Order: sequence, then structure tokens, then C-alpha cells
Amino acid sequence: MTSPEPSGAIVLVGPMGSGKTSIGKKLAKQLGLGFTDTDSLVVRAHGPIAALFTAHGEAHFRRLEREAVVEAIANGGVISLGGGAVLDADTRRDLADHRVVLLTVAPKVVAHRLGEGAKRPLLAQSDETPMQHWQRIYDERRPLYEGVADIIFDTSSGPLHRVVTAIAEWVQNPGGSA
Repeated sequence: MTSPEPSGAIVLVGPMGSGKTSIGKKLAKQLGLGFTDTDSLVVRAHGPIAALFTAHGEAHFRRLEREAVVEAIANGGVISLGGGAVLDADTRRDLADHRVVLLTVAPKVVAHRLGEGAKRPLLAQSDETPMQHWQRIYDERRPLYEGVADIIFDTSSGPLHRVVTAIAEWVQNPGGSA
């Protein structure tokens, strides 16, 4: 983990189902900052992610996702990155200038949050069960998440507002402990 900069965006990374969007919206409101979800930027500009995967493939989606990351970082505030955004080396380099929060979640909790994975194109593209595929993706990406993160919060238990409050306290007092 790196040391957070006192300025720059607050970027939430982590696996699908970890609560990045829900927590990001609440965190932005609590801090009085704007909120951007990079997946939402892609959808707004190019249509549903599942349709993009089907029509153009994952590589095309990742290029669009990278453009969304650049736009979101330029705007600042609180940013929720899509789970695979950290796969891009340029994105990982860009994150070094910002405060990055890794949100983790236990597999048994994410299973409930994701349901059957119908809205998650990556989970639908495998012969594995959605949860087996989620676990494999998370295991592959975990070193990347940890490599860019300044701090880690688990979202598996308790109300999300506790995580939001803890992140806000860390942002407002970067020298303190979370």
C-alpha cells in the first residue's frame, strides 16, 4: 500500500459486488463532493455493458472503460471504478496520484449481492458457476487491487454507513488510523 496524497480524487476499487457504487454515492454526499461511476459513464456514452461485451468483446469494453477512467479522474471527487479497470497499466499509474480505497467482500456475502450474475457480463461468460468465476477473477485481480490501494475496508458485515464514515474519517485525517 502507498501513502495517500492529501488532494486528488478518492477512488474506490475492488471486485464486483463489493459496494463501490453504493458506498461511493454515500461517501461523496457525506464529503460534499461529486460522484462518478466509470461503468455509468460507459453505459451513458455507449450503451449497456452486456451488449458491448456481446457485440464487440471485452477488449473493446476495456478501451471504453479506460476513457471513462481518464474522464472521471479529470473531474475529481469520489470515483467508483469498474472491477476490471485496474487491469490497465496506465490506470494503475494514474491512481498513484490519488487516494485509493480497496473495498473487499467475503464470497458468501457477494453471492447474495450478485444473485445469479445476470447483469454481470464477465460472470455470464464462463462454464463455471457465477461464484466460482467471481472467485477466480478476484484471485487474479487481488494483487492489482492491493498494489494500488492506500487503505482497505471490508464491506461484508455491518451497515454500509459505517464503512462510509470510516472512509470519510480517513480522507479527512490521512495521518490517523482507520
